[in-house]
Amino acid sequence: MLRGLYTAAAGMTAQQRRHDTVTNNIANINTPGYKQTNAVARSFPEMLLSLTGVEPQESKQVGRISTGVMAEESLSIHLQGDMQQTGKSSDFAISSSLTIPGMAFDASGKNVSPDGVVTFQPQAFFTVQNAAGETRYTRGGSFLLTDQGNLVTGDGSNVIGANGQPIRFAAGVSLDDLVLNDQRRFINTKTGLDTGVQLLITRVDNPNELVREGDGKYRLNGDAAGTRPVALNEAVAVQQGYIERSNVDPAQSSVDLMAALRAYEANQKVVQAYDESLDKAVNQIGRI
Repeated sequence: MLRGLYTAAAGMTAQQRRHDTVTNNIANINTPGYKQTNAVARSFPEMLLSLTGVEPQESKQVGRISTGVMAEESLSIHLQGDMQQTGKSSDFAISSSLTIPGMAFDASGKNVSPDGVVTFQPQAFFTVQNAAGETRYTRGGSFLLTDQGNLVTGDGSNVIGANGQPIRFAAGVSLDDLVLNDQRRFINTKTGLDTGVQLLITRVDNPNELVREGDGKYRLNGDAAGTRPVALNEAVAVQQGYIERSNVDPAQSSVDLMAALRAYEANQKVVQAYDESLDKAVNQIGRI
């Protein structure tokens, strides 16, 4: 009886975490560059049930039983979001459709080989540097220009150029005067000259290795062996005057939210039923 109680309680915990994940997606539905996360659940290791005492020194295997599930992790879905035109020269959006030779990716951005090996579609990111000088990656392209001419994100992180250094323009330059060309170089429209600044776009071979930090930024634990600058001939484009909308599906999120709630309530009723059974066993049968 207690095993069933623990199983139902574990189900409630898993559904609560699933509910939290979906509500976080809904809260960020209007956040530029936000990538939807899905809660991944797995069962606890199965237990082997055996019938002992059948014969001396022997036991008979009855079967296996699982004692519940747990929300193991939340995985980001790094699929392309819709482009929204803003008309602001400070807004940039990445359109990425990177491929791997010989592989076709499904709607979720993964390829499964005949032997079961899963490969995720590479993705492109803006490269930024936080206040501690650490490299981070983001798809949020709403940038600002400081009084010192530094190109930064909304939280003040420096945007990195192709030379690996924070992008900095000459004093007096406005983003309204700058146009990003096909080579990802900034051109001053007033002078018609190349500013000498090129935007760095980084390719991450396995985006599922990225760790979400908040403020739309990701980090890679350990070295950056699975990253490299995106070449100009690759299927990546940066559009100025646009932002990439979040890839959250509102309709599916509403369905997932309701499903998590109903599953939580079902497990809750199981807990209540076990509680009533325990109450009868202790307080009623015990009196007889």
